[in-house]
Amino acid sequence: MDYSSYQNLLFERHDNGVLLITMNRPEVYNAADEVMHGHLARLWTDVARDEETRVAVITGAGKAFSAGGDLAMVQRMAGNYEATAHMLGEMSDLVYNLVNCEKPIISAINGVAVGAGLVIAILADISICAQDARLGDGHVKLGAAAGDHAAIIWPLLCGMAKARYYLLTGEMVDGAEAERIGLVSKALPREEVLPEALRVAGMLATGSQLAIRLTKRALNSWLRTAGPIFDQSAAYEMLTFMGPDLAEGAAALREKRPPKFA
Repeated sequence: MDYSSYQNLLFERHDNGVLLITMNRPEVYNAADEVMHGHLARLWTDVARDEETRVAVITGAGKAFSAGGDLAMVQRMAGNYEATAHMLGEMSDLVYNLVNCEKPIISAINGVAVGAGLVIAILADISICAQDARLGDGHVKLGAAAGDHAAIIWPLLCGMAKARYYLLTGEMVDGAEAERIGLVSKALPREEVLPEALRVAGMLATGSQLAIRLTKRALNSWLRTAGPIFDQSAAYEMLTFMGPDLAEGAAALREKRPPKFA
C-alpha cells in the first residue's frame, strides 16, 4: 500500500504489521483543513486493504492529538450549501470507515482531542490517553449541533447521563476523568501513552487475526445499529452550519470573545 498521496499524515511501519500514523500539523495542533479531513476519512479503507498492516496506531505530532476542524475551514463552510453537503458525506465516511475497518485501530491520545480529532480518538477500538489531555465535543459552544461521532458513541461509552451533560454543555474532560467515566480505555502519564499503544498493538498484531477481527466486527454491530442516530445528528450539525449561530460562534472563537447567540 502506497500512502505517499496523503498530506499532513506520517506513516511508519513497526514490527509484526503495526502501522503508526501521525497527524502532522503541529503548528495548528493538528487541526484538519479540507484536504486533511478528506484524507482522514478515506485513510481507513486503505488501512483495511493494506496487506502489510495488522494493527494501526494513530497519534498527533507535538503537544496535541488533534484540535478538530480548522477554524478557517469552519468559517468557509458557514452558510455554504455545497460545502456542507460535501462535508455531510465526508463525516459519514470518517465514522463508518473507522467502524467498518476490519483491522484493530488504537488511538494514542497525547494531548487535546476535540471535534473531528475526538471522532478518531474515541471511535478507535482501543484508546490510550494522557491523564492531562483535554477531550471535548464543543459543537454547541460553536453554535452547531453535536454531530460527528457524538450521538453514536458517547452514550455507549459513558452512559446517557454523562453524554447529555458533556454534549449539551460542551465542557472539556481530562484524560483521568475520561478513563473514570469509560470514555477512553486507559489513561497514563503523557510520556507512557505512545509506548503503551505500541505495546498493545504488538500484542494484537501477534494474536489470532481472524479471531480479533471477527470480535471487532461483532462489537461494532452496536455502532452499526445506532447508524440512523448518527445520520440524524450529522444532518442536524450541517443544518446548523447554515444558520447565524454558527457564523457568530466561529467569529467569537477567532476574536477570543464570548459568542452572542440569538
